Amino acid sequence: MSANAAPSARLIVQCPDRPGIVAAVSQFLFQHGANIMSADQYSTAGGAGRFFLRVEFQTDGLDCTVEALRETFRTEITSRFDMDWKLDAVHRPRVAILASRTDHCLLELLWRWRGGELPIDIPVVISNHEALRKDVEVFGIPFHVFPVTPETRQQQEQAIRALLREQDIQLVVLARYMQILSGDFIAEYPARIINIHHSFLPAFAGADPYGRAFERGVKIIGATAHYATEDLDEGPIIEQDVVRVSHGDTRESLMRLGREVERSVLARAVQWHIEDRVFVHGNRTVVFH
Repeated sequence: MSANAAPSARLIVQCPDRPGIVAAVSQFLFQHGANIMSADQYSTAGGAGRFFLRVEFQTDGLDCTVEALRETFRTEITSRFDMDWKLDAVHRPRVAILASRTDHCLLELLWRWRGGELPIDIPVVISNHEALRKDVEVFGIPFHVFPVTPETRQQQEQAIRALLREQDIQLVVLARYMQILSGDFIAEYPARIINIHHSFLPAFAGADPYGRAFERGVKIIGATAHYATEDLDEGPIIEQDVVRVSHGDTRESLMRLGREVERSVLARAVQWHIEDRVFVHGNRTVVFH
């Protein structure tokens, strides 16, 4: 939200599909003085369909605080429709970025943050190597290194998680962080850890996807941003993109082209997440662009 924009809030709803949901929500917001700026809705097909709703509204005309509006919505609306929901004022989430040695995804996020395109706070960047320290510190962001070996993996992860709690982190972004997170780590941030995989999943999951793509002689390569789960590279997909390649490409040119796709795919996924545009339902997502 820009400095001159009116204060706003978002209502995010997921529930069984049935008639009257939009009418009830719209009437509720109208009665309390909210001015709806945008509304997106989607329902899945079938008799047991699922309904998804994202509403952003101005709050300067409300007859109560956002906190009071949330509580009133809870008591008057949610139980009628069996809703999973949240209603919060729009704010800048606190985001931690984890990266290893590769810089392109990390720098893309930092450039967009510095340019005001990503309305987030980045209190910390974390790595398991020193390689990116100078790149990060030029942005004025603290850079923390937690080296890891097979013998110290558990202690290293515990130290990272302690730092994330200390910094009140709301979203973790794995910008080519080449370590596997434990189930406990992932459970602490459900649907709040975004990973970039350098392949158009489900093709070439796991290690060295560009090398395997080169060996198969593929004609398209891509990248996938998804929420991290305990199943490696199988979490709900947020965004994907591809670029066409040819028999004349080398492993190195595939990697160069892939890096360009990775950085934009990850940035879009982070943008949509912080704008509450991504709904997770099972292992699938609904994304309001």
